[in-house]
Amino acid sequence: MNNIMQYKGYIGSVEFSEKNKVLFGKVQGIRSLISYEGTTVQELLDDFHGAVDDYLALCEAEGTEPEVAYKGSLNVRFKSPDTHRRAAIYAMTHDQTINGFIDECVVERLDALQA
Repeated sequence: MNNIMQYKGYIGSVEFSEKNKVLFGKVQGIRSLISYEGTTVQELLDDFHGAVDDYLALCEAEGTEPEVAYKGSLNVRFKSPDTHRRAAIYAMTHDQTINGFIDECVVERLDALQA
């Protein structure tokens, strides 16, 4: 099951409230709260698109730059200090930065999933 939607570079979650019998979600990966809801899939999709469009229009009216989700920077926390050490040693001995090594590993894994 796919619990995300994408529109104009923004990713939105899809959730369901049994109590309220409504689909809802929010834009992921930014600090601003952009939420939406609907009682049907089409209503949810339309409200998601409208919420993103409203956010972009508000930013333009205020002369501010809209937040960009997933800019390429994140803080990685390893479960084990040994994994961190091993990754650093591998990167150094292969003339890479640790960031370059991690990026390469993630790209390889994602590419393998699409193959």
